[in-house]
Amino acid sequence: MEEKEMYESQQEIAVGIDEKLPPVKAFLYGLQHVFVSNVWLDPIFVAAMIGLPLSQSANIVNAIFITAGIVTLIQAGKLVKLPIIQGPSAAFDAIMISAGKANGLAAASGGILLSAAIVFLLSITGVIGRLKALFTPAISGTVIFLVGISLSGFTLHEFLGGSPGDKTFAAPSTLVLSVTTSAIVLILSLFGKGIWKSFSFLIALIIGDIIAFAIGRTNFSAIGDKAWFGLPDFLPYGGLTFEWSTFLTFFTAYIVAVIEAMGVYQASSAMLKTPLDSKRIRNGFAGESAGSFVSSLIGGFPTTAYAQNVGLLRLTGVGSRFPVMAAGVIFLVLGFVPKAGALLALTPDPVVGGIFLPAAATLIYTGISILAKVEHSERNYMIIGLSILLAVSLPSYAVNVKGTLGTFLTNSILIGAFMSVFLQLLLVNLPNWLKKGKDHETGFDIHN
Repeated sequence: MEEKEMYESQQEIAVGIDEKLPPVKAFLYGLQHVFVSNVWLDPIFVAAMIGLPLSQSANIVNAIFITAGIVTLIQAGKLVKLPIIQGPSAAFDAIMISAGKANGLAAASGGILLSAAIVFLLSITGVIGRLKALFTPAISGTVIFLVGISLSGFTLHEFLGGSPGDKTFAAPSTLVLSVTTSAIVLILSLFGKGIWKSFSFLIALIIGDIIAFAIGRTNFSAIGDKAWFGLPDFLPYGGLTFEWSTFLTFFTAYIVAVIEAMGVYQASSAMLKTPLDSKRIRNGFAGESAGSFVSSLIGGFPTTAYAQNVGLLRLTGVGSRFPVMAAGVIFLVLGFVPKAGALLALTPDPVVGGIFLPAAATLIYTGISILAKVEHSERNYMIIGLSILLAVSLPSYAVNVKGTLGTFLTNSILIGAFMSVFLQLLLVNLPNWLKKGKDHETGFDIHN
């Protein structure tokens, strides 16, 4: 019954995974994917929080755009062959900021490089594919749900124009932009037909930007300061260094990104009724880890599959992977042409929050829909409930904890992923292994 309901909700996908589109439509759909992704926001946010000088800020933005573009193109076109955008995972934001403030970006790059190399080896040898059984709906659904919750904090910060006390916080001009943008997305995606539904995010973005220009909330100064062409520097932080504590933090975050990506693969393949076999999984994680390896050498973040863009597939009904490949090309242009990338900065924060709010809400629903497939048992209820409870509540009690432990305990995605895997092993896998061993010793075959 649950599967029937799930598939009925997927019938709104009007454009199939391998369906080619006219170039203009593919570009416009790809542009929507660009704006809904975090690829253009994460590097700007992290660089600002660290307080990087202009040259390093520009470098990190270029590096992430270029890496995201290359990996997105290769993944959608040749490897995993699903309509999935690739970019920096939210699981890395806090630890990148922490490393940057401690002048540890060289060690961060070293930790990312080694983590990516390990995951690449696990991918090409097929180990990751064999771990698919471990990444149950209870784990992947919990992580996707928590990514949506984590994204909601950033989304509301943009939607409301900052924090209480800021001049723009909940100001009339701010709410006009954010509420109008969100209302357009919701009305067109839920009640619109044809191009109105398919381009709901892009239409809302354009109208939001027009209103922002009319009320004087658009800043054109950022464009003039940017160069027409730029390349990221090789090892921009003075080389690579290795520190065990930094490596363990980043490797833990990388495993969380793997679990997050597995959930994205599962959600998109189910939505598009496309089988998710071991080859797709092996190719997908090999491509992501190879991209992360390259990204670490030019000062970027690891790449992973973006869950919010799967929500865009559901809202627009366009499941083709060719617009995603177009988005990859757009990322590359933005990476090599900084002045073009600066155009994105013209969009005011409330408009960004306005288009992100429905995407974040759909991402939370995607996590819930994955959890709906979980087998009804007290063990699974405890895995999901405890993981979400600790992920939501524990960070507020750990704000004064320092070092690697503090970084872990204040990151809800890391906590939720770690606890769900730990509880899955403790409550499900370990008892099953012990039971099988006992049955083997007594000669009793549980399958007969």
